[in-house]
Amino acid sequence: MIISYQGLESFKIQFGDIIIAYNPISKDSKFKSIKYGADIALSSTNHKDFNGFDMASRGDRLPFVVSGPGEFEIKEVFIKGFESSSEYGGKPLINTIFTVSLEGINLCFLGALSTNEISNEILEALDEIDILFVPIGGEGVLDPAHAYKLAVKLEPKLIIPMHYGDVGDKNALKTFLKEGGEDGNEALEKLTIKRKDLEGKEGDIVVLKSNV
Repeated sequence: MIISYQGLESFKIQFGDIIIAYNPISKDSKFKSIKYGADIALSSTNHKDFNGFDMASRGDRLPFVVSGPGEFEIKEVFIKGFESSSEYGGKPLINTIFTVSLEGINLCFLGALSTNEISNEILEALDEIDILFVPIGGEGVLDPAHAYKLAVKLEPKLIIPMHYGDVGDKNALKTFLKEGGEDGNEALEKLTIKRKDLEGKEGDIVVLKSNV
């Protein structure tokens, strides 16, 4: 599995011939976006910063779109969506927490989540989390302290912070890494990982460089 970061909350996940786009940035957003073809596109929040399905389509490669709660199976990729909330953009929005299971690895995307209080129903429904994607920038999504508190509660093997830099708290990443005692982390160009690589990991933070 190869995970690359396109800024904000946008990720490209590739395994074999399958490509998943997570929260692709729309061309109408003020943030820069990258156009590529995906097989599956997930959008946690109906906002132009997260719903650029047009940017996840290229040539004859059109994605299967998932933009809300439910259970889905596409090309042996198992997806579950759980309704939560966001205050991104200054107003209440529905946010979907997604779990994605593929290649024996369980991913959990928190999207533009604004509260670290997740219902017991959702907590019980979440499978063991291998890789957690958590927003840390504040201003409508989790701030660094609350983001780390929730991340620890969910007990993932790896934590990938998102939603920082050009949006929200300018020092969010530094603060988040300090919360986790990993302020010396260097950002990676991409994360290439297999199931066996997760053995022995307990909440390790991985920082990815934005490709835009």
